[in-house]
Amino acid sequence: MPPPKRAANISASTRAGTPSANGGTASASGFLRRNGFPEGIKYVLDYIRSKGMVPGLWLELEVMGINSPKLAETDDGWFFKRQGKRVKDRSRYQLDYRNPQVIAHANEVIRRLVEDYGVGYIKMDYNINAGIGTETDADSFGDGLLRHNRAYLAWLDSIFARYPDLVIENCSSGGMRMDYAMLSRHSIQSTSDQENYVNYAAIAAGSPAGLTPEQSAVWSYPLREGDDEEVVFNMVNALLLRVHQSGHLAELSPRRRQLVKEALDYYKSIRKDIPEALPFWPLGLPTQQDDWVSLGLRAGERAYVAVWRIGGESASAALPMPRFAGRELDVRIAYPSAHDSALTWDKAGGVLTVTLPQARTARLIEIRAK
Repeated sequence: MPPPKRAANISASTRAGTPSANGGTASASGFLRRNGFPEGIKYVLDYIRSKGMVPGLWLELEVMGINSPKLAETDDGWFFKRQGKRVKDRSRYQLDYRNPQVIAHANEVIRRLVEDYGVGYIKMDYNINAGIGTETDADSFGDGLLRHNRAYLAWLDSIFARYPDLVIENCSSGGMRMDYAMLSRHSIQSTSDQENYVNYAAIAAGSPAGLTPEQSAVWSYPLREGDDEEVVFNMVNALLLRVHQSGHLAELSPRRRQLVKEALDYYKSIRKDIPEALPFWPLGLPTQQDDWVSLGLRAGERAYVAVWRIGGESASAALPMPRFAGRELDVRIAYPSAHDSALTWDKAGGVLTVTLPQARTARLIEIRAK
């Protein structure tokens, strides 16, 4: 099995088709032409590539929609079954990867996307709960589930061996399946589909407790209507992890759009450190009830610290930094460049005090030991 591709980059994907229509398994050409891609999806992917970017597509390849035309080519042996019936959840059937025909089908989908369409990134989603397993060729439902899981992992290994440059994000309903079997194979893992950017802070800050920072994909989605601090908060959510940049960027004011660009420019300058950095939590592991949240990454004599003030009465928080106690430091707010916040370093006590006058604000701090 090849190791996950360890890289911290800016990721995006284009969702093609609807799972209820085709389960991500049949050709989406007709759907796409009827729903906003009149020249077809390949035209869009080629245009993305012409701009120096790697095109990506959303896919659900472990399921098949109950209305998929592909069903005409299948039989019950393709799917999980219990009590003699196909397992169905949320308008999808669960495919059984022990079946050679399923493997051939999945191989052809990936081949078509990579070789014919030039896709280099797949957001692999999984939006059902297939339950306790399948009775087909199994001593128990659990036995069938275990054998299927092993077959799926073996299939993944074969895909990465065949297409070593392909990046597959493990999405799984926005981050539901973060078991090590998946994390050891995927270089990027969706952390959440949380739509409240303030609530996302604790999720983002806590995610390196379960997966490596460079795997930890966090959505940043500046809102159409908002202020500068909303944009900054959204960007800080992702800057020490794997940026999933979204939002209606073209509809932001020039000032707010510039804040997005500033954040991404800074991210590009530090992302080389992310795969080697070690996470730490100056305020402890976060919860959704905390007024202040913080995540740090330590890279040798440098550290990057994200700080969020969610609420509360106090405008300041003391961040213990015992590793740097007794040392002279260069400490600065790295993002945003224009701000009303303040930093105070207590060398003897090894404590960095951060002052953020407003709630729902965030800052990215850079620390360098002299």
